[in-house]
Amino acid sequence: MFNKIYDKIYKFIKQNYIYLIILVIAGFLFHFPLPYYIDASGGLINVSERLEVEDGYSINGSLNLAYISEFKANIPILIYAYFNKDWEIVKKEDVVASNETIEENDYRNHLLLEEANQNAIMVAFDKANLEYEVKNRVVNIIYIYENSDTDLKIGDQIIEVNGVRVNSKEEVLNEINKSNNIIFKVINNGIEYERYANKVDIDGENLIGIMVCETKEVIPSKKVSINFEKSESGPSGGFMMALSIYDLLTKEDLTKGLKIVGTGTIDEYGNVGVIGGVEHKIKAAVKEKADIFFVPTGNYDEAKKTVLEENLDTELVEVKHIDDAINYLRQLENIDK
Repeated sequence: MFNKIYDKIYKFIKQNYIYLIILVIAGFLFHFPLPYYIDASGGLINVSERLEVEDGYSINGSLNLAYISEFKANIPILIYAYFNKDWEIVKKEDVVASNETIEENDYRNHLLLEEANQNAIMVAFDKANLEYEVKNRVVNIIYIYENSDTDLKIGDQIIEVNGVRVNSKEEVLNEINKSNNIIFKVINNGIEYERYANKVDIDGENLIGIMVCETKEVIPSKKVSINFEKSESGPSGGFMMALSIYDLLTKEDLTKGLKIVGTGTIDEYGNVGVIGGVEHKIKAAVKEKADIFFVPTGNYDEAKKTVLEENLDTELVEVKHIDDAINYLRQLENIDK
């Protein structure tokens, strides 16, 4: 019986060995791990479709955030990307740091998304002169630079800095700036710890080498629901989220029937911050026939260079604060679309 099975297997291999070799080679090419990722133009997310605002007004156009597509490279994809000017080859350490896990990277990006959404609600309600309450501010450590001199851990929640009780990211940073040697009191998984951090030279600056974000419970006077998919994370949609919430809260329709796209982080004061991958986001906006692309001041030169070199057809508008976008759109009031 075993001889018959062996004979059948042997016969099958002999008759199909070329295909089996090709299959093995293909499996190797497509599954061999490489230390690279690929960044490419993604698409647009119509922010109003991710929002529910109590008694919100309708808009005629759309406010969209642009995103990039990022995926792991295999050998065939890497070869294709090398010859495709619209695909960018990115080293793994530029996506996931060597001293953090994929889970820690995901934790950071999801907390940054949460912070961005909460800031967006605060900014929108401030601009609309509507009330909200902020409770339970928590300052989270979300990244630690590899050469930092500290025993702080990702996931620590900071409650004291050098004996001073802190309740916001701003207070944490103010206390850190006062000293080169810092003692933290933190909570992690419900347990309180005392940890240290000493400032070191990082890219020519005297820093302790941590990244923090602040989450909080924002309770607006009108209910706002923000719905993102689990795969969507990061802070770069904060600015467009704030602009969209504001537009839904007010009678004026800022869009004027236009397809408006933008990118940028947002802090709780309405300042728009830099993002990564702006060249891919502009290309995504142009592909989707956007009328206007809002870009943070810190990314404007790079964005303008992309538009000129690629001869892209979109109106590029620089924004440093959300007011820049609101004022620009108000000037379009008499434009017919």
